[in-house]
Amino acid sequence: MELAQVRLLVTDFAACYRFYGEVLGLRPQSGTGEGPYEKFSPHTGSAGIALQDRAMMAGVLAETGETATGHRSLVVLRVDDLDAYCAEITARGATVLHGPAPMTDRMRVAHLKDPEGNLVELQEWLLLRG
Repeated sequence: MELAQVRLLVTDFAACYRFYGEVLGLRPQSGTGEGPYEKFSPHTGSAGIALQDRAMMAGVLAETGETATGHRSLVVLRVDDLDAYCAEITARGATVLHGPAPMTDRMRVAHLKDPEGNLVELQEWLLLRG
């Protein structure tokens, strides 16, 4: 078994496409920002984050057409230099809600939300720094 992706159901596909591609800097698979689906990958590793238009998925499972409430997901991305990455994404329009700050003695984190309200945690693993 292999984890292929985490897929987020979204209502405003274009805004989320811009956030994951232009703001966070993940690489889109096809480059079509109109939807109803797109997978984004980091520059290293094989796992990815995909966006799926909520209305399209409701055609398969009606219950997914309901408006999402509360925090239903937390996407975690590891970066090498948390301070530099937060500065980059803030310049591209992101709003960091928390951090960068220590989470444990082994990692620092920052938190933000995508346009649909999904939480994104950015991690810098301190043990990798030596």
